[in-house]
Amino acid sequence: MEQNKALELEQQPIGKLLIQYATPAIIAMTAMSLYNIVDSIFIGHGVGALAISGLAITFPLANIAAAFGSLIGVGASALLSVKLGQKDYKTTQKILGNLVVMNVIMGILLSIVAIIYLDDILYFFGASENTIQYARDYMFIILLGNIPLHMYLGLNAIMRSSGHPKRAMQATMLSVVVNTILDALFIFVFKWGIQGAAIATVIGQVVALIWQWRILSNPNELIHFKKGTYKLDWKLVEEMVMIGLSPFLMNLSSSVVIIFINKALMKHGGDLAVGAYGIINRLIFLAIMVMIGICQGMQPIVGYNYGAQKYKRVEKALKLAIYAATAVEVLLFISGQTIPNTMVSIFTSDPQLISISARAMKLIILACPIAGFQIVTSQFFQSVGKANKAIFMSLSRQLLFLVPFLIIFPRFWGTDGVWLSFPVADVVSSVIAALLLYYQFKSFRRDKNRVVT
Repeated sequence: MEQNKALELEQQPIGKLLIQYATPAIIAMTAMSLYNIVDSIFIGHGVGALAISGLAITFPLANIAAAFGSLIGVGASALLSVKLGQKDYKTTQKILGNLVVMNVIMGILLSIVAIIYLDDILYFFGASENTIQYARDYMFIILLGNIPLHMYLGLNAIMRSSGHPKRAMQATMLSVVVNTILDALFIFVFKWGIQGAAIATVIGQVVALIWQWRILSNPNELIHFKKGTYKLDWKLVEEMVMIGLSPFLMNLSSSVVIIFINKALMKHGGDLAVGAYGIINRLIFLAIMVMIGICQGMQPIVGYNYGAQKYKRVEKALKLAIYAATAVEVLLFISGQTIPNTMVSIFTSDPQLISISARAMKLIILACPIAGFQIVTSQFFQSVGKANKAIFMSLSRQLLFLVPFLIIFPRFWGTDGVWLSFPVADVVSSVIAALLLYYQFKSFRRDKNRVVT
């Protein structure tokens, strides 16, 4: 990346920058969620309804794997943006080298532990005798590819933060295209079942990683692999981890929540209810990935201008990101309330599963129009290094609000109580987010004498 590529973050209009940075990220995140959706579609139609339930059982473990990846990847990319804003280019090189080493260490440790205790973990997450084989077959292969997954996600975050959002998008698109083609080949031609979907996912990520590695090996890039940057700098690692704790805890708490959800659904609705949540989770995940794309576009703009002490530009970028995320959630709400059967039938032709999923969809998304605000606000605090606030927001919706509702509501309304827990948690956590953001804006305004217009 050329130095003037970074300087544009403090000189170009915020709206133009957000479109420039968010559009590739949105495309990339949408593509990423699409290959999860493609997996589910191919598994649902090519393997069966119970395979969808087995896939849903793997969500908590997959989230934990993603959590460890985001702990380093997101933390490194946010810190990189701040250092670029401070013109500290020497440190940015060390951030890249340390990210590579930490991803390898964490990927190996997590894979070994998870594979050793895989069956016990999956049963704890809500697997039954009907679904354990599907969950085991899928997750074992995914865990074997854990290091490429961590590295691929981490390097993509680095490329976005260093001024190459289009390259990050291209890496994701490459992974998606490879995965989709191989999904169809392995499931419908080779008849490898749910294992074929897992193999396709891992190969897609490896191909994208090779492409990323070639780009970042170019010494003409401002941020590139460089000898002498791979020795762990524990001060840098600590900063990366502290910033990355927010998305790490968010993913970790999501895993805890999914365990509660799966157990509650098994008790009140059985395997098909678990499968229904798996379908809804994929659909909502698509909207969340679009919002994450918006946040990823916002992150380098906010991080750079915060580092450069240009707080008015920080506020404007945040507001535009909130407007965009809210528009996405409103679209999801309208679609989910008007055509839920059409949306869920993409994944399965089983009439009972369609019926359960459609009702779940209508209830879960009741508070969608305000949920985007909470997500963007959490990402904002992460982008400016306010780790404590970002961590609190990450935990509040999942653990402080959603888990208690998941325990209480099903006692009164059964399976519907599980679905209704989501919108209630969204409302409460959005109120908390608004309060935290209000006081942060007041802090910026108190520092008017420091603002550079």
